[in-house]
Amino acid sequence: MLKMKTQCETCQRSLPALAEAYICSYECTYCVDCCTVHASRCPNCRGELVRRPRRQEASNEGG
Repeated sequence: MLKMKTQCETCQRSLPALAEAYICSYECTYCVDCCTVHASRCPNCRGELVRRPRRQEASNEGG
């Protein structure tokens, strides 16, 4: 199951489950601005950053 991290790994901006965010295959998570700064590449693994799916409700955290 995808872990919905709540902060950008670069700037520590809050990223609630419904916020637009970007992740790599290791689930490193970035805000829109930091994704742009990093040219859509994870600075940790150099993997592609893609838009994180949004959950419909925060209450669905358990699946």
